[in-house]
Amino acid sequence: MTLSEDVLYLGVRELGEALRAHRVSPVELAESYLARLERHGPALGALVTTTRERALREAARAEREIAAGKYRGPLHGVPYGAKDLLAARGYPTTWGAAPYRDQRFDYDAAVVERLSAAGAVLVAKLAMVELAGGMGYAQANASFTGPGRTPWNTAYWSGGSSSGPAAAVAAALVPFAIGSETWGSIVFPSACCGVSGLRPTFGRVSRYGAMALSWTMDKLGPMCRTADDCGLVLAAIAGPDPRDAFAATAPFAYEGARVAARASVPDRSSRRMTIGVLRDATLGVQPEIAANFEATLEVLRGFATLVPDVQLPDLPFNAAAETIVSAECASAFEELIESGRVRELTAPEDRWGGYAQTAVLAKDYLKALRLRGPMAVAVDAALAPYDCVVSPTTDTVSYPVDRPFAQAWPPVPMPDGARPVPLGGAANLVGLPGIAVPNGFGREGLPTSVLFTGRAFDEHRILAAAVELQRRTDWHRRRPELG
Repeated sequence: MTLSEDVLYLGVRELGEALRAHRVSPVELAESYLARLERHGPALGALVTTTRERALREAARAEREIAAGKYRGPLHGVPYGAKDLLAARGYPTTWGAAPYRDQRFDYDAAVVERLSAAGAVLVAKLAMVELAGGMGYAQANASFTGPGRTPWNTAYWSGGSSSGPAAAVAAALVPFAIGSETWGSIVFPSACCGVSGLRPTFGRVSRYGAMALSWTMDKLGPMCRTADDCGLVLAAIAGPDPRDAFAATAPFAYEGARVAARASVPDRSSRRMTIGVLRDATLGVQPEIAANFEATLEVLRGFATLVPDVQLPDLPFNAAAETIVSAECASAFEELIESGRVRELTAPEDRWGGYAQTAVLAKDYLKALRLRGPMAVAVDAALAPYDCVVSPTTDTVSYPVDRPFAQAWPPVPMPDGARPVPLGGAANLVGLPGIAVPNGFGREGLPTSVLFTGRAFDEHRILAAAVELQRRTDWHRRRPELG
């Protein structure tokens, strides 16, 4: 029997509690999500492969263990999906790209290993933009599985490059998923689909077994229905790993945002949070996004002191990030580019974009790497007075799937000389954590989102802000209507 939508839309914490209390069977839960994936996944462009045999095997193991009182924790028996750049033994790992659609690995990625150890159940490999967008795609149809579609309005994109995970979580095809971000690929699709997406600090989560786009900027993180769920999943996947030279040793534990915040910063436990509001954060954004952001600030004032006009240092964050990503992408996919198989990619611009990246000069790449250290120090100093800073996650709602991104929405006028806040480039360049959570709806019934960004390894603080915001609002509980 397929479980009801009321069950399938539960968050990770609620499902874990139901499983532990024997109100829900792990096998029945896995079978229900598999059926929903097979029914809705292809239409949303969200599904590459269901891992049915593995899922039922892991669910049966979880059922036996829970029945015997051998409880592994809050993810025990909870199904999930993995972006299809994560290796899963015995199943294709396509990287969203036609040249790799038959690629298989004989091992699990570190994240998949750790979720298995936590008792979670892998039910699907989820769609993504080909090669995580590394070749410079400019429209939604940039995957051999077709464009991802947000379940809120399927004429619009689910966002990239974690397109499948975002759509799957929003449509309750899975209760959580693992995405990746090099430059916006967790927080942007989370905004497009109205889910909560956490980009961890660079190095917080091992990338062993994950496709490399940019070795010094790639990050893996959870996409969930709630910020609290993101904390639970991050606790399961974070930690050192000798197989990833960049994996950090800094510990991360999570029971709940408030508990974690008190344990990590006891000197701040008795005071209101201090949240900085980025200067000019609403310049150039759609009016509905600006209005929803202002409404969110009113909610934040109920539990935090807001400091306006926080300014990032005036440094070339975007230029440095573009140089690093381009050079590292060209190296990662050198064989694909030089063999000419890049011509098999779906998006026409992806078939030649890699050639331009091979022209990045070594001296420019090294200069960008040298600048990264001083930039990180400058950004950290700017954020140090605050628990986190807040801004809209995106300038616009999602884009139509049938036209280039540049033609999606008319630009919002800005004052002469005004420049958008370079938060995406800055945060990803220096590896800062951020969490995007839904905060309303804009044009065409599409979700809007707010982004909390913190200092390196301060996930507990951005989670505390996001969890409290969601305690006082219900945007994360809204459901799209699926055909």
